[in-house]
Amino acid sequence: MGRIMARTTFRQLSIAAVVAAALSPPAPSFAAAPEPYDPWPGLVQDLFNGRAMEDGVGIVAVEMPYRAEDAAIVPVTLRMSLPPGDGRHVSAITLVIDQNPAPMAARFTLGPDAAIASISTRVRVNNYTDVHAVAELSDGKLYVVKTYVKASGGCSAPAAKTVDSNDSKLGQMRFRQFAKADGGLRDAQIMIRHPNNSGLQMDQVTHLYVPAFFVDELRIWRDDKPLLSMEGGISISEDPNIRFTFAAKDAKQFRVEAKDTSGHMFKEQWPADPSGM
Repeated sequence: MGRIMARTTFRQLSIAAVVAAALSPPAPSFAAAPEPYDPWPGLVQDLFNGRAMEDGVGIVAVEMPYRAEDAAIVPVTLRMSLPPGDGRHVSAITLVIDQNPAPMAARFTLGPDAAIASISTRVRVNNYTDVHAVAELSDGKLYVVKTYVKASGGCSAPAAKTVDSNDSKLGQMRFRQFAKADGGLRDAQIMIRHPNNSGLQMDQVTHLYVPAFFVDELRIWRDDKPLLSMEGGISISEDPNIRFTFAAKDAKQFRVEAKDTSGHMFKEQWPADPSGM
C-alpha cells in the first residue's frame, strides 16, 4: 500500500511539474554577443580591388612581436622566398595593419633583378589587430599571410623629437651597407630624419592636433637600376628606417630619393662598399 501511494504521489508531482512548466512565462533569452568587426574583407576590396588571394605560407612571412613594448615603434620584418625551380619573383609586397586609421602602412615595389629577401621597418599600431602581408608575384597572383599584434595608441603617441618643415635637419639621410652574408646576399639600411606625423598626435603645449606630415615616397637605385621603392603612410614610425636584404652584385653607387607630403624632396647618393660586393 505504501509503495502504491509513493508511486501515485510521484506521478502527481511529475504531472504538476509539467503543467507548471507549460504555464510559466518563458525564461528571458540573452542575445549572443556580436562577432567582432573584421575590416579585412573590405580592405581587400579597397586596396586590392577584390582580387583573389592565395595562402602565402612558404612564399611570404610577416614577423612582429605578439605584444609590442612600444606601440609607436613596433618592429616588423617581411620575408620573401619562392620554392626551388619557381621562375617567378616577388614584384611588390603590401603591409596592412587592419585596425589602424589608415590601414595600408606601406607598399614596397621590388626591382626586377634585386632579389630582395627581406624588408624590415618600424610601424605604429593603434589597436589590437591583425596585420596582413600581401605579396604580388611577377605573374600577377597575390599571396597573403597574417599575424596578430597586441598594441594600442601608437598612432596618437607624442613624437619623441620636435622636427618641423623648417628644421635644417629635416630629411637628412644615412645609408649603411653591411658585409656580404652567406648565399651572396647582403644587407643595407636607409634612415631618414623626419617626424612622420600621423595627424592624430596632440601638441602637448597647445593641445591642438599636429597636422599629418610624413614621408610618402622613397626610391632606392643601385647604379641606374631600381632596387626598392616604398609608398608610405601614417603608420610608418618617426624617423623612417628601412633595412633590406638583397642580391650582392657589382655596383658603383647607391642613390636614394624621398618625398614627403609637403612636397619636400630629399636626395643623396653613396659609393658602393666594395667589401660586400
